Amino acid sequence: MIDSHCHLHDPAFEEDRAETLARAKERGIERMIIVGTDLADSARAVTLADSVGAAAAIGIHPHEAASAPADLSAAFEELLARTRRIVAIGEIGLDYHYDHSPRETQRRILRAQLAIAAEHDLPVIFHEREALDDFLAILREDVGQRAAAARPRLRGVVHCFTRDLAAARTYTEEFDLLLGIGGVLTFKTAEPLRDAVRAIGLDAIILETDCPYLAPIPMRGQRNEPAFLPYTASKLAEVLACDIDQVAAKTRENTLKLFPRLRELDPL
Repeated sequence: MIDSHCHLHDPAFEEDRAETLARAKERGIERMIIVGTDLADSARAVTLADSVGAAAAIGIHPHEAASAPADLSAAFEELLARTRRIVAIGEIGLDYHYDHSPRETQRRILRAQLAIAAEHDLPVIFHEREALDDFLAILREDVGQRAAAARPRLRGVVHCFTRDLAAARTYTEEFDLLLGIGGVLTFKTAEPLRDAVRAIGLDAIILETDCPYLAPIPMRGQRNEPAFLPYTASKLAEVLACDIDQVAAKTRENTLKLFPRLRELDPL
């Protein structure tokens, strides 16, 4: 299995990162993408990915948009020049739940990062919370700009997808985005998400932990980690009435297709 979104560089793993990685390998996690949330955090993600043989994504989370560097493109170019282990731009998007950064700043930084992703033909890891209308409007802008400039189409995943079927269909049918499914799928209150997953099917899904956050049942309340990914995979198999091996194989295939640079990396 592939953990398509984790924060193994988080301080929560400072005391037992090597052991956490070993547990992941024991549970069959063959690859992982360590995801950055601001410039310094992205640099840490890249450094850790280089040291443990994982992949990384670099991005400015909407919470951190107000602290983005003035020359974002130059900052990203410096990181991209360091390693081929950077497989995506992310996580980026809009989050109007907390408004840690002004909404207009969030929108400006999202547009800037989409332009960088288009320039480098990299897929995107998206974060969206309580900002769907503005988020979709910016995606539509990006699709139009790419078409006008004859650039490759937008490719990406809506990380930690927890919305309903209508949103799932918009993401998958209008934009051909994938849905990142994590521990929330196992929560008792997540029946609308399970309904969406049943309708969308396995072709549009990849697996993630978002660790150290959102541990799945039966580990809920603990620090999440990549070794817990099989719990989500098992629940997904139950929801889709299929075998867990089918879930593992298809989500792996989907992940490698979305992030082609992953194919260049050896397993952990």
